[in-house]
Amino acid sequence: MESLNVPLTLEGSYALHQMMRIRWDGWKKTAETDRASIAAEAAAVLESMGAAHTGLFSMLGHKGDLMFLHFRRSMDQLNQAELELARTRLWDFLEPTTSYVSVVELGLYDSTARMWRTFQEQGLAPGSDEWKKAREEELDRQRKAMEPRLYPAIPPHRYNCFYPMDRRRGEDKNWYQVPFHDRNRMMHEHGLIGRKYAEVVRQIITGSIGFDDWEWGVDLFSEDPLWFKKLIYEMRFDEVSAVYALFGTFYVSVRTPFDALAALLEGQIPSR
Repeated sequence: MESLNVPLTLEGSYALHQMMRIRWDGWKKTAETDRASIAAEAAAVLESMGAAHTGLFSMLGHKGDLMFLHFRRSMDQLNQAELELARTRLWDFLEPTTSYVSVVELGLYDSTARMWRTFQEQGLAPGSDEWKKAREEELDRQRKAMEPRLYPAIPPHRYNCFYPMDRRRGEDKNWYQVPFHDRNRMMHEHGLIGRKYAEVVRQIITGSIGFDDWEWGVDLFSEDPLWFKKLIYEMRFDEVSAVYALFGTFYVSVRTPFDALAALLEGQIPSR
């Protein structure tokens, strides 16, 4: 029997965030010509992966120095990208601080509600073969329509903000025990805030239930990092965030072209 309380989701690219700390002592002791060669090798490997599917970022603060962001069609391909970087000489000078595994996810609260209502009006019994067939046909239609969002290229914007998050499920407030129509209403209102910032912030949501320690990962991309603060601050007053959201560690970084890696490792961030 299919639960009518669970919103459907569409999944696309698998995602891996790798946060790394540079072992500066060893790096600075390495001969300049060797540093240049090591950086060029790593840049070539990154270039072969393609900027649409792998991104290099210079992190701010103590949480790390570099972030590698990968989007791939399968988890095997994601693991392959990880292994290719690990085989570079640069990896001897890097120390992982954390990582995050997830998959691009589009939540379908509104669509699920409309779908269930339509199926019931058509006299389809929940969980029946006819119900399942109609559901898969509708999901296939939406997958095709939303393919660019399910399999996104990494936005070219200069700044990135990444953070994981959960929905509360404690004794006092439990998102998963709230009736479907109330969750649908709150998510609709929540989405309206995000759409206000669509011209200045690109957002990619990934699901990580069963993949990592939190339930979702959020990537924000913008040409002005102040928009991260403004968007997240406004969302703090939204019911779904104010009452039911738990946030993990925030990571902010600057996009770095692959051919600027050597300069970055010599203390120069890329110019705008």
